[in-house]
Amino acid sequence: MSHAVMFPLQPSHPEQVVPFADLVNRGRAGRLWLGQSFGVESHQVFAYLAGRGLRVPAGLGVTLMPLRHPMEAAAQARSVALLTGRPVVAGYGAATPEMVEALRGKPYARPATAGAGYAAAVRGLLGKGVSGHVCEACTASGTLPPMNHPTVEVGLGVLRPGMARAAGGVADVAVTWMTPPAYVRDTLIPALAEGAAGRRTPRVATVVHAGLDGPGRDPVRLLLSVARGHLGSQHYTDMLRRAGVPADASDPVAGARAMVDAGVYAYGTLDEVVARLRAYREAGVDEIVVNTGGIGAVEGLKAGLADAGEILTALEDADV
Repeated sequence: MSHAVMFPLQPSHPEQVVPFADLVNRGRAGRLWLGQSFGVESHQVFAYLAGRGLRVPAGLGVTLMPLRHPMEAAAQARSVALLTGRPVVAGYGAATPEMVEALRGKPYARPATAGAGYAAAVRGLLGKGVSGHVCEACTASGTLPPMNHPTVEVGLGVLRPGMARAAGGVADVAVTWMTPPAYVRDTLIPALAEGAAGRRTPRVATVVHAGLDGPGRDPVRLLLSVARGHLGSQHYTDMLRRAGVPADASDPVAGARAMVDAGVYAYGTLDEVVARLRAYREAGVDEIVVNTGGIGAVEGLKAGLADAGEILTALEDADV
């Protein structure tokens, strides 16, 4: 199935994730995605779900590179694959310069090169191991004990052409957030193909903020509740401006309004939301990840789950 669901918040208890995993278990979505969590750690949530009998395909979109060495990242990802018995997309992101500096002493000088080096190390450690790997993100040599497990795809978070070219050379999946469909089609996919240079171009998984119109709902408020940090960051707002959406890190409220006006927040009637998500399929996105985080943050996870269920059912009925 080419559409998936994102658990939209950082869980404070893994039980919160169970109803979203059940959407996947019941065939409403093809994969459950979790982002970086400083609550209950994301890999451990998938282990908990497997123990509950909810063994679902997993997406990590994305966990942050400076938090773990590639050997630990590879060990965690393949452990999730083994415990669930299902394929895993292990996506990694470079994090903000401020976080990288807090954890490593200085930010990455070239985040795209660092991301490609990190992904290459993870890929090597999932295979036969690495020897003498040195890049800005890490130094790595060694192997993991042999283990039979379902497929682990290595992903990289991609927003701009430089990271897309870097991902094209090493990643299986490019994970994008808040990227308008035309920008994915016209900018990111060509850059991925350029970076691939003969190898298979990474498939694209795009996380899309979505929500259904309803009484008392303000789409700008809903979007800000989960995207204020992104809309206050230079790299996200630069991406949006490149895509023709007037956003500036100094004014997240105006950025949210611009996203709503441009339809990048897939908000409206059920038919309108499906049409906006169909645009991503037509732009070449392989996996549309429905994220009802705004609804969940403002009205509670039950409301976010209800919207996600309606949207996913409509996508299936519309063969999107």
